[in-house]
This record gives sequence, structure tokens and C-alpha cells, in this order.
Amino acid sequence: MTIQEVQNIIVKEFEQFVDWDEKYKYIIGLGKTLSPLDPSIRTEKYKLSGCQSQAWINAKLVDGKIMFEADSDASIVKGLIALLIRIYSNHTPDEILSSQPEFIKKIGIDNHLSPTRKNGLGAMMKQIQMYAVAFKTLTNKK
Repeated sequence: MTIQEVQNIIVKEFEQFVDWDEKYKYIIGLGKTLSPLDPSIRTEKYKLSGCQSQAWINAKLVDGKIMFEADSDASIVKGLIALLIRIYSNHTPDEILSSQPEFIKKIGIDNHLSPTRKNGLGAMMKQIQMYAVAFKTLTNKK
């Protein structure tokens, strides 16, 4: 499934909810689906800067595709990370770099996050793209 197809599915999922209380509950529920993060990743090296809450993200290149793992100490942030992992994990660096996070505007979350959470979401996206650039550079050197 392409990144765009996953984003379209997420948009359809959010269309099922009437109000933002329901959408936030859904986002929080998504965060609970994340696998536990190894304590060795919950360090300053992997900590996201620009996020009000504590959040960590790591990535590995497996067979040319990036696999993300992440966690946060805040339930909404953890849910947002889960959404991003669902969209971008298991895709190539080129696929990630050529895809825009259109779902953010389509589900309207950009208008329902506090400024600090919006900055955190931007920091998460930036980190995902930085991993994609790094892995693309690495694979091009081989």
C-alpha cells in the first residue's frame, strides 16, 4: 500500500467521527497500539526537540525500507506518532521524501492542536524526513 493510500484510509476513518472529542479518543487509542520502546531508545540521542512532551523516535533500514519506532509520555502525542508510523513505516526513503502529509489538513487536526503540539507534530515530520534523507544518502553510497 502506498503512503497516499494509507493517508486516504486515515482520512476516511476520521470522517466517521462527529466531534473532536471522539477524534481525540481515537488518536489516544492509536497511541496505545504502539509496541513498547526499548529503554535504550528513550535517551537524549533519540529525543525529539521542539515537542512539549517527551517523545523519542528511531528508525532502521530493513531491505531498503525504513521501519520507525517511537514513544511519548503524552497520550495525544503518542497517538500522533502512531499515525505517522502507520503512514511512513515500511516505505523507501524516496517514497517518504516525495510524499506530503496531506492527511493533517484533511482531517483538520492542524486546527485542533495547541501551538506547542502543532510544533511537536512538525518536529516529528521533520525527524521522519531527516531519517529518510540519511538512509537515502547511505544507500546511494553503496
